[in-house]
Amino acid sequence: MRSTNDISRRHVLSLAGAAGGLAFTGLQAAYAQSPKKIEQLDPALANLIDTAQPIQELATGFGGDLGPAEGPLWWKEGGYLLFNDIHRSRRMKYTPGPGGAKGVVTVDHEPTNQANGLTRDIAGRLISCEHETRRVTRRELDGSLTVIANSFQGKRLNRPNDVIVKSDGCYYFTDPGAFAVPNQWDLQYSGVYRVTPDLGTISLLVDTYIVPNGLAFSPDEGVLYINDSRRGHIKAYDMQPNGMLARASERVFADLTGPEPGVPDGMKVDVAGNVYCGGAGGVWIMDSKGKKLGRIVHGQPATTNIGFGGADWKTLYFVSRSTLFSVNLKVAGIPVPVAGKRS
Repeated sequence: MRSTNDISRRHVLSLAGAAGGLAFTGLQAAYAQSPKKIEQLDPALANLIDTAQPIQELATGFGGDLGPAEGPLWWKEGGYLLFNDIHRSRRMKYTPGPGGAKGVVTVDHEPTNQANGLTRDIAGRLISCEHETRRVTRRELDGSLTVIANSFQGKRLNRPNDVIVKSDGCYYFTDPGAFAVPNQWDLQYSGVYRVTPDLGTISLLVDTYIVPNGLAFSPDEGVLYINDSRRGHIKAYDMQPNGMLARASERVFADLTGPEPGVPDGMKVDVAGNVYCGGAGGVWIMDSKGKKLGRIVHGQPATTNIGFGGADWKTLYFVSRSTLFSVNLKVAGIPVPVAGKRS
């Protein structure tokens, strides 16, 4: 029998996970008493959101200490939101009520292999980053499962976290974890990768991050944003025509550190190029130049991920370790799946 003092490898990984893993239960209980508000830092915020609206708490009780709620993804055809309860290895479904009323949450699928980030590719298939199996997968339209990536140059991936799809069909994902328990991994760095649509080529884009986490494209896909949860900032890169990063263009887009709890995690961009990302104290809203316009202070110590939804893509859904929230926006988010390029 294993001693109760023996911490399993999975438990170590769960505690060290990048997605909200810096928040502790006591801190969460104390910080949850903070008043909810939409904080305006620049007049331009009024063009994006009504700051007087309440922040809607839609559902709670997910995740817990060993793994947060994550990966909100709007499924437009069905009119519902999918998100993951990582530790319980469940994919949840939130269906809004009629006329904007609070909806209901049901279990959509289990087990998920402790899936984290979710997206859809240009064919509408569900893409998942699985922690437990250390891979990125695709659920085919017939229900079968395809592995998009589980290794690089013969070495297993660490712990895929978040994933996006470009209009040319290429998959981009982050793979942190190397610095959490470095002796456990085949790869001794945390990477950001690109996989071609035919799944034939996987390329390492950058390996200089401590905890690469959320990532998102600008509306024209000319810029890729990647955040580093440990360093507390978002970096931006110009894209080359071949889908790789112009590394010389690397710059810090925004620093989201501060005295309140929270680190950069999930990240999304609206159709006007504004960037939404979790950080210290809540969800930060920045313009395309990185200027901070405002912050959604939701009273939780971490924002684990965000996603646009609703029939017009003007609902911003976001999750903390335990709770699903929403606010209404005046500008639509970039739809998922993104429209594929026509040949």
